[in-house]
Amino acid sequence: MKIHKGDTVVVLRGRDAGVRGKVISVDQSSGRVLVEGVNKVYKHVRPSQRNPQGGRLHKEMPIDASKLMVVCPKTNKPTRVGYRYLEDGSKERFAKTSNTSLGVVSQPKKAYAKQA
Repeated sequence: MKIHKGDTVVVLRGRDAGVRGKVISVDQSSGRVLVEGVNKVYKHVRPSQRNPQGGRLHKEMPIDASKLMVVCPKTNKPTRVGYRYLEDGSKERFAKTSNTSLGVVSQPKKAYAKQA
Protein backbone atom coordinates (compact mmCIF):
# COMPACT_ATOMS: atom_id res chain seq x y z
CA MET A 1 0.00 0.00 0.00
CA LYS A 2 1.33 3.42 -0.92
CA ILE A 3 -0.15 5.23 2.09
CA HIS A 4 1.96 5.00 5.23
CA LYS A 5 1.52 5.99 8.86
CA GLY A 6 2.26 9.70 9.39
CA ASP A 7 1.31 10.80 5.84
CA THR A 8 -0.99 13.75 5.33
CA VAL A 9 -3.89 12.68 3.15
CA VAL A 10 -7.00 14.25 1.63
CA VAL A 11 -10.35 12.44 1.36
CA LEU A 12 -11.65 12.21 -2.23
CA ARG A 13 -15.12 10.67 -1.77
CA GLY A 14 -17.79 10.31 0.89
CA ARG A 15 -19.26 12.63 3.48
CA ASP A 16 -15.79 13.87 4.53
CA ALA A 17 -14.66 14.73 0.97
CA GLY A 18 -12.03 17.47 0.92
CA VAL A 19 -10.96 16.98 4.54
CA ARG A 20 -7.24 16.64 5.26
CA GLY A 21 -5.84 14.58 8.09
CA LYS A 22 -2.85 12.65 9.33
CA VAL A 23 -2.75 8.85 9.01
CA ILE A 24 -2.88 7.18 12.44
CA SER A 25 -2.69 3.54 11.34
CA VAL A 26 -2.84 1.37 8.21
CA ASP A 27 -4.39 -2.10 7.90
CA GLN A 28 -2.67 -3.76 4.92
CA SER A 29 -4.88 -6.87 4.84
CA SER A 30 -8.23 -5.07 4.61
CA GLY A 31 -6.93 -2.00 2.71
CA ARG A 32 -8.34 0.42 5.26
CA VAL A 33 -6.72 3.46 6.87
CA LEU A 34 -7.47 5.29 10.14
CA VAL A 35 -7.20 9.06 9.57
CA GLU A 36 -7.28 11.75 12.26
CA GLY A 37 -10.61 13.65 12.22
CA VAL A 38 -12.13 11.66 9.33
CA ASN A 39 -15.11 9.24 9.32
CA LYS A 40 -16.19 10.10 12.86
CA VAL A 41 -19.10 8.13 14.31
CA TYR A 42 -20.93 8.10 17.62
CA LYS A 43 -20.15 5.21 19.94
CA HIS A 44 -22.83 4.69 22.59
CA VAL A 45 -21.18 3.76 25.89
CA ARG A 46 -22.82 2.42 29.02
CA PRO A 47 -21.83 3.94 32.35
CA SER A 48 -18.92 2.01 33.87
CA GLN A 49 -16.05 2.58 36.28
CA ARG A 50 -13.88 3.75 33.43
CA ASN A 51 -16.59 6.04 32.04
CA PRO A 52 -19.00 6.87 34.90
CA GLN A 53 -21.07 9.33 32.82
CA GLY A 54 -21.70 7.01 29.88
CA GLY A 55 -23.26 8.62 26.80
CA ARG A 56 -22.08 9.12 23.24
CA LEU A 57 -18.42 9.34 22.33
CA HIS A 58 -16.98 10.50 19.00
CA LYS A 59 -14.76 7.83 17.49
CA GLU A 60 -12.79 7.69 14.22
CA MET A 61 -13.39 4.64 12.09
CA PRO A 62 -11.19 3.27 9.28
CA ILE A 63 -11.81 4.45 5.71
CA ASP A 64 -10.95 2.61 2.50
CA ALA A 65 -7.54 3.57 1.09
CA SER A 66 -9.00 4.03 -2.41
CA LYS A 67 -10.86 7.13 -1.15
CA LEU A 68 -7.63 8.82 -0.01
CA MET A 69 -4.78 10.61 -1.79
CA VAL A 70 -1.42 11.64 -0.33
CA VAL A 71 -0.72 15.39 -0.13
CA CYS A 72 2.56 16.50 -1.75
CA PRO A 73 4.79 18.30 0.80
CA LYS A 74 6.14 20.67 -1.86
CA THR A 75 2.98 21.77 -3.71
CA ASN A 76 0.49 21.07 -0.89
CA LYS A 77 -1.85 19.37 -3.40
CA PRO A 78 -3.04 15.75 -3.74
CA THR A 79 -0.66 13.56 -5.73
CA ARG A 80 -0.13 10.00 -6.81
CA VAL A 81 2.73 8.09 -5.21
CA GLY A 82 5.41 6.08 -6.99
CA TYR A 83 8.45 4.02 -6.04
CA ARG A 84 11.98 4.30 -7.40
CA TYR A 85 15.47 3.03 -6.62
CA LEU A 86 18.24 5.46 -5.70
CA GLU A 87 21.89 5.31 -6.72
CA ASP A 88 22.87 3.24 -3.65
CA GLY A 89 20.06 0.70 -4.25
CA SER A 90 17.64 1.90 -1.58
CA LYS A 91 13.96 2.17 -2.46
CA GLU A 92 12.02 5.40 -1.87
CA ARG A 93 8.50 6.74 -2.32
CA PHE A 94 8.07 9.93 -4.32
CA ALA A 95 5.30 12.33 -5.29
CA LYS A 96 4.60 11.98 -9.01
CA THR A 97 3.56 15.62 -9.55
CA SER A 98 6.64 17.32 -8.12
CA ASN A 99 9.14 14.42 -8.04
CA THR A 100 9.64 15.10 -4.31
CA SER A 101 10.85 12.30 -2.04
CA LEU A 102 8.38 11.01 0.57
CA GLY A 103 10.95 8.93 2.43
CA VAL A 104 13.06 5.79 2.05
CA VAL A 105 11.11 2.52 2.19
CA SER A 106 13.86 -0.12 2.27
CA GLN A 107 17.55 -0.43 2.97
CA PRO A 108 20.11 -0.39 0.11
CA LYS A 109 20.37 -3.60 -1.92
CA LYS A 110 23.39 -4.31 -4.10
CA ALA A 111 21.24 -5.82 -6.86
CA TYR A 112 19.49 -2.47 -7.42
CA ALA A 113 22.52 -0.20 -7.02
CA LYS A 114 23.59 1.63 -10.15
CA GLN A 115 26.95 0.43 -11.49
CA ALA A 116 29.55 3.13 -12.15
